[in-house]
Amino acid sequence: MANTLPTISAGGNGLQRYMDDIRKFPMLEPQEEYMLGKRYAEHDDTEAAHKLVTSHLRLVAKIAMGYRGYGLPINEVISEGNVGLMQAVKKFDPEKGFRLATYAMWWIKASIQEYVLRSWSLVKMGTTANQKRLFFNLRKLKGKMKALEDGELKADHVEKIASTLGVSEEEVRSMNQRLSGDASLNAPIKAAEGESGQWQDWLVDESESQETTLIQQDELEVRREMLGDAINVLNEREQRIFTARRLSEDPLTLEQLSGEFDISRERVRQIEVRAFEKVQKAVVAAAKELARPQNQLEAAH
Repeated sequence: MANTLPTISAGGNGLQRYMDDIRKFPMLEPQEEYMLGKRYAEHDDTEAAHKLVTSHLRLVAKIAMGYRGYGLPINEVISEGNVGLMQAVKKFDPEKGFRLATYAMWWIKASIQEYVLRSWSLVKMGTTANQKRLFFNLRKLKGKMKALEDGELKADHVEKIASTLGVSEEEVRSMNQRLSGDASLNAPIKAAEGESGQWQDWLVDESESQETTLIQQDELEVRREMLGDAINVLNEREQRIFTARRLSEDPLTLEQLSGEFDISRERVRQIEVRAFEKVQKAVVAAAKELARPQNQLEAAH
């Protein structure tokens, strides 16, 4: 990743020239991205890493635009996002089955948000997850409530924001005062790629993307199926004890199962441990079998 990346030059057209430059880098097909990720992970191939980074510079720019309302130089915001992207590439594991964009998004956002927090230098700000969430979502919630004007928030607005974000009403009032000097969210802006609107239109959305949600759902379903199959390696008594102790929302005690099977509590504990080991072994074997097609694809290349 030692190759030089495009930079935003000073001047009124610097951002537009940067956007034009990064559009020249081609987007990657899934298989190409996978092979580049393997080359970098296994051989420290900097050329492969550079291709992975440059093909995602547009993603960084898009995310960075969501933070323009904080009054910070956009070139620095994008630069911080690029740092997060490079960190994501370094840690990217193509064998996990995720696209780099899905994985890198969180590194990019984290890098930008840390830069924003440092730049604002808010006293006692950013020390907890709730305070960070308040900082990055207060204005978005105010926009939804039509409460964008400067000054004190109405009591019902304060109460609703505090409840939504899980913070105290005093923290909401304090944060609102600290942010009251920020640029008006109704101020018009002209964004990259010919888009325009108001600052509030670019407030970042912290909810997970549809792609991420679907991936997580698919992964959860696969795990459930593997667990269901793995339980079949247990005999009837082992299944009963394992599910009652490990999978139940209201687990039974050793004493209860001891009475049910007329065995000692220690014997119940031993069966539970042995059943867990069997299930664990079966799940690992299933995961390896699931990964075999991908390994065969890699060998073919």
